[in-house]
Amino acid sequence: MVNPSTPALPRYSVAELNAAIGNLLERGFAPRFLIDATVSRPQLKKGHLWLTLVDEQASIQAVVWASQLPKLSFTPEEGDGVVVVGKLNFWAARASLSVQVLDLRPSLSSVLRQFEQVRTTLAAEGLLDPSRQRALPEAPQRIALLTSVPSSALADMLRTAAERWPITSVLVVPIPVQGPVHEQICATLELLYTRSEAFGLEALVLARGGGSREDLAVFDNEQLARCLSRSPIPVITGIGHEDDTTVVDLVADYRAATPTAALVALLPDRRQALGQLGQLRRHLNQVVFLRLQAERQQHLQRLSRLGQLHPRQLLEQRRRDLAHARRLLSALSPSHLLERGFSLVRNAKGQVLRSLNQVDSGEAIVVQLADGELDARVVGIRRSTP
Repeated sequence: MVNPSTPALPRYSVAELNAAIGNLLERGFAPRFLIDATVSRPQLKKGHLWLTLVDEQASIQAVVWASQLPKLSFTPEEGDGVVVVGKLNFWAARASLSVQVLDLRPSLSSVLRQFEQVRTTLAAEGLLDPSRQRALPEAPQRIALLTSVPSSALADMLRTAAERWPITSVLVVPIPVQGPVHEQICATLELLYTRSEAFGLEALVLARGGGSREDLAVFDNEQLARCLSRSPIPVITGIGHEDDTTVVDLVADYRAATPTAALVALLPDRRQALGQLGQLRRHLNQVVFLRLQAERQQHLQRLSRLGQLHPRQLLEQRRRDLAHARRLLSALSPSHLLERGFSLVRNAKGQVLRSLNQVDSGEAIVVQLADGELDARVVGIRRSTP
């Protein structure tokens, strides 16, 4: 029996109790909250996705209503780690509690597990071999940008392209970049492959701006990675932040840290090119100046040579040579010696006497002087002492 002095206990019907519990839960919880959990036993029933959210110590039922299911960017499977945006659902009629899923994304652990699984598979087939990577074009005439439109990443890339190398034509190809959209991206890529030659494309840039690693999960998709590996032109990726690496980064010919860095790697720097052209112009000017100077010097030498070969010059030179020869002959002429006081002695036969052995005492001789000759006779011979 209840002691009459004890305060009366509240009395509820089952419906009232369940309603009170519902009110208590409604007041005690925020309208929305986040849950880190692992998905267990996901199954579709009448268009709704039912699943159990578990961790190492507890579990709770969750549901994605059919109206919300198409809006999810990620469909979980058994064992997937997820981050759930949800709110409590309490059915007062059965005192049943569950989490209504408003949004659901893979957790980092699930993303990294998928990355490692796909990476291992493709590496075994040689699709990640660095030897497959092709060189980027030095100054492409036309490139394709595959990214979300509009987006800040696209704006940054277009601005960078205009600043660095404005003569490159940029073909912007809109694609979704988040959620299970790999099939749409692959379809766009395959269409682009068939028309790349007609469009004159020399390179392809696949880009997505910043976000969490979980937001980049689509770029770890095996089908998308294989599709990208079939590109007929070099592929540059600029996905997420500098520290983010996805499977498509490993398949690409060049992986840039960010979307903007992809354009920096692909396009030349206009200012640097102008500086190099200026340096080349100065070098060419110097080469031309030295060449002209050498040609001018050679021309002057030829003119001088032609002047020397002119008939008048040749005649003058001949005259000078003759005058020189004449002076030389004059200097060597016997008459010149005679004028200096020497004489020329001949015998009767007219032979020049050079030795005493050519003449005898009493023999007639002729002595030639500068102004005439003397007839003489040898009256004596005196030999010089050695």
